[in-house]
Amino acid sequence: MRIVNIRQAKTQLSRLLAQVEAGEEVLIARRGKPVAQLVACKPRSRRRPDALKGKIVVPEDFPGALPEGELNRWEGT
Repeated sequence: MRIVNIRQAKTQLSRLLAQVEAGEEVLIARRGKPVAQLVACKPRSRRRPDALKGKIVVPEDFPGALPEGELNRWEGT
């Protein structure tokens, strides 16, 4: 793990980020004491439109399942 002081981190941020993307961890220190750590983010999982397919069941009487007043508000009547 590479240790840099705050001034180095400010002036070399782009270079440090490239190293972090390559898998290295960077420790940022103030007067020799660690204050922060740069680590790579976990990649986000891509959302799929069919991710919940088959996991959600909509009852056949769905619109009728609402109370009459609530159903009227949704339908605007």
